[in-house]
Amino acid sequence: MNTKKNVNPQTEFHKFFVEQLKDIYWAEEHLAPALLKMSRAATSPKLTAAFKKHHDEGSKQLAQLEQIFSLMGEKPQGKRCAAMAGLLEEAESMIEDTEANSLVRDAGLILAAQKVEHYEIATYGTLKALADYLPEKQVKRLLNTILTGEKKTDGLLTVLAEEYVNECAAQE
Repeated sequence: MNTKKNVNPQTEFHKFFVEQLKDIYWAEEHLAPALLKMSRAATSPKLTAAFKKHHDEGSKQLAQLEQIFSLMGEKPQGKRCAAMAGLLEEAESMIEDTEANSLVRDAGLILAAQKVEHYEIATYGTLKALADYLPEKQVKRLLNTILTGEKKTDGLLTVLAEEYVNECAAQE
C-alpha cells in the first residue's frame, strides 16, 4: 500500500510513533553525560574533541525532538530505552576494563560509541521513513537533520579509528 494519508492522533500508528520518540528522547538525555565521561576517559585529543562535539550536538537534537513532540501535539518526555541503557553500560565497561591513557582504551571507546551511533542511525532512519505517513511534514525534515548529524559523527569516529587509533592500539 503506497497511499499516504493524514494520521489521526488517536490511531495506533500515532501512538506507536510517539512511543518511539519517547524512547530516543530518553536515549539522547542519557547519552549526554556518558559522552562527557567518555571524553574525559579518552587519551587522544581528537577523540576527546569528537565526544565533546557530539555532546554539544545532543543538546540541539533534544531541542529538535522537543519540536517534533510539539508538532505531534505531545508533551516531550522520555521512556526508558533498554537498548541505550545497555549500550551505555557497555561503554562504562570499556572504561573500566582498559588501561587509562592508552589507545586500547580509545579503540574500545570508539567501538562503544559506534554501537551507540548505529543504534541512533537505525532509530532515526526508521522514524524518518515512518514520518512519511504523518500529516506534519516538518517532522520528517527534523528527523533527517538529526540523522545526518548522527551519520557524520559515525564517519568521524571511523576516520579517527582508521587514521591512527587502531594501529597504535595494536602496538601497545
